[in-house]
Amino acid sequence: MGEVVEVLVPGGRATAGPPLGPSLGPLGINVKAVVDEINKKTSSFNGMQVPVKVEVDDKKNFTISVGVPPATALVMKECGIAKGSGEPNVNKVGDLPFEAAVRIAGMKFDDMLSYDMKNAVKEVIGSCVSVGVTVDGKDPKEMFALIDAGDYDSQLK
Repeated sequence: MGEVVEVLVPGGRATAGPPLGPSLGPLGINVKAVVDEINKKTSSFNGMQVPVKVEVDDKKNFTISVGVPPATALVMKECGIAKGSGEPNVNKVGDLPFEAAVRIAGMKFDDMLSYDMKNAVKEVIGSCVSVGVTVDGKDPKEMFALIDAGDYDSQLK
């Protein structure tokens, strides 16, 4: 039986410092090799926090599993913003194309509570509410009604 370490690291920029180093050091594995492998696997998520799971077996071999960043981080990257609005109901800081919401829902589908794509997209759009981002130029709450009315069914197949 081995050990499992789960951490959130900055995509492509993990270091041997906290949280990785202190977690991996006592396991007796080459921390630099683990960090290099994590950076290689997370380089496409540059600038986002990425969930990573490091499994170390009894022979000190390790395997790395990279998760998908939180929906909020993916929304902000798609919109090209560094941080969300301080007043999300008043100030909108970006606009997410509906197609991008569908793409994000597809990436996150296995980690979501939704049973179908329609509800998964609504979860992603729900993230837009808290970040202060519109969807196709509309308030996210307006989009919920349009999706429920079937206006976007052709794009959700």
